[in-house]
Amino acid sequence: MPLPARRTLHGLFLIAVMAVLAACSSLRLAYNNGDTLLYWWIDGYVDLTSDQKEWVKDDIDRLFQWHRKTQLQDYVQILQTAQRQLAAGPTQADLQNDFDEIKKRTEALLLKATPELAELARSLQPDQIATLERKFAANNADFRKKNMRGDRDAQQRFRFKKSMEQFELWFGDFTSEQEAAIRKASDARPLNNEIWLDERIRRQNNILAAVRKVQSEKLGKEATQTVIQGLIKDGFQRLETSDRKPFFDSYEEANLQFVLTVINLTTQQQKAHAQRRMQGWIDDFRALAANQR
Repeated sequence: MPLPARRTLHGLFLIAVMAVLAACSSLRLAYNNGDTLLYWWIDGYVDLTSDQKEWVKDDIDRLFQWHRKTQLQDYVQILQTAQRQLAAGPTQADLQNDFDEIKKRTEALLLKATPELAELARSLQPDQIATLERKFAANNADFRKKNMRGDRDAQQRFRFKKSMEQFELWFGDFTSEQEAAIRKASDARPLNNEIWLDERIRRQNNILAAVRKVQSEKLGKEATQTVIQGLIKDGFQRLETSDRKPFFDSYEEANLQFVLTVINLTTQQQKAHAQRRMQGWIDDFRALAANQR
């Protein structure tokens, strides 16, 4: 199961767990169908053969069983912490800790899946690797179309619009005055989509090189797992080791400050909306952990 970029590394986790919070009013329904969504996501990247389809489905099913049994109660605790933070007024340090916790759990999930990822990487055929390369190119074209269209102001507007979709999910509707303040805070963040595109392409090239290495050298299970683990760890460590670290650090800090600004702008009614939504997710996670559909 090759992964196209750091954003897609997080995307696997989000598909499996957290993206459903933003994409579906029923977390339980989305999670219970997550194995199917993840299967079709993988198939869309490599066009699985008939032989691969059965054991890939089995691998995904086992991953979800592990996740349901070992991770969901922890998510309840994370959301309860978020509820307390929202009630008391979070600090930037609180948000940083929350962000770091999500990254840690994302990495743990991917490392847990390393044997299955390696099995698929070893089974890929040249035409499937070519399909993966074309999918990367299509994704990059889509990124350019959405994120790099027009001048700087147009790109700022698009980023602001995407942010507002998430904030409205959490807090409900905002007034025009609030939106104006949020737009100002959004625009204060660093903007360099060329860097993000370059990072995407870099990681995609690393993935393509890795799966080609697995095939050309006919690597065994353990050697392939080492290659996959290297890709996963690079996806998380890149922001700390790259010569672009100053930009990455400033971007992360600005995003945390942006979220904190929005929270501070919200009314008690909007905060109550967020509390209710989080409580709904807590209830769903508890039911899912108990294997209730």
